[in-house]
Amino acid sequence: MSRRVPVCAALLTALTAAALTGCSGGDERSAGPPGTTAPSRAVWKPRPGLAWQWQLDGRVDASADVPVYDIDGFENSAADVARLHRAGRKVICYVNVGAWEGFRPDRDAFPQSVLGESNGWAGERWLDIRRLTVLRPIMERRFDMCRDKGFDAVEPDLVEGYGNDTGFPLTARDQLRYNRMIAAIAHERGLSVGLKNDLAQIPQLVDVFDFAVNEECAQYDECGELSPFIAAGKAVFHVEYTEPRSGFCAESRRLRLSSMLKRPGLGVWRRPC
Repeated sequence: MSRRVPVCAALLTALTAAALTGCSGGDERSAGPPGTTAPSRAVWKPRPGLAWQWQLDGRVDASADVPVYDIDGFENSAADVARLHRAGRKVICYVNVGAWEGFRPDRDAFPQSVLGESNGWAGERWLDIRRLTVLRPIMERRFDMCRDKGFDAVEPDLVEGYGNDTGFPLTARDQLRYNRMIAAIAHERGLSVGLKNDLAQIPQLVDVFDFAVNEECAQYDECGELSPFIAAGKAVFHVEYTEPRSGFCAESRRLRLSSMLKRPGLGVWRRPC
């Protein structure tokens, strides 16, 4: 269930110049419709150091005594979210925004033209994130679901397709446009939004996203790249899968990351720093 997708090294070498290029254009690649919807509630701003639980395997188990839960938006109900709220928890809605999932109830909403190569997970295919006018209403409905179930935030997954073999010639600029659109959709609904992995684009996106979610920055010696979020007073929710806690917890505490050891299936088991 671990969702980390490595970015191709060849693209990283040329990323900075491409990523700094401003967003423009009024066609299908533009950042969305003119005008925005004012959020109906204050957006939650998680601060560095908050402990959390990340469970994407099935319906949530509320036994972890932590202030933040990150759970699957489709597999959990409004009643599940309300139960966590009654216990004083904030709740993040996991939603895949970068790949089609054949097991989701809205799978038929995606036209074949936006479905690319398999991303390595059964029943999933990369999306053509350049097709903003096609994907925006689908993602709006998904985020409506999160809002209507009472979630406080969203964790949009697979937002670094440009560095992978998607079947489409995606660029860093395409990814920035798409990720900014995703953040705007969340904020329009009063939802906080986290940047998942995509470390190379943090300098361009840290002001747009409210927190970060990271997998295995310690294993890949990347945790320092998340420091802009901490410097901005924004939480970094971080997991390792294979590194022992003795190998990353001291550094995580120094960097003020919200770190824990998880099994790749992302079930209930957790070992926090």
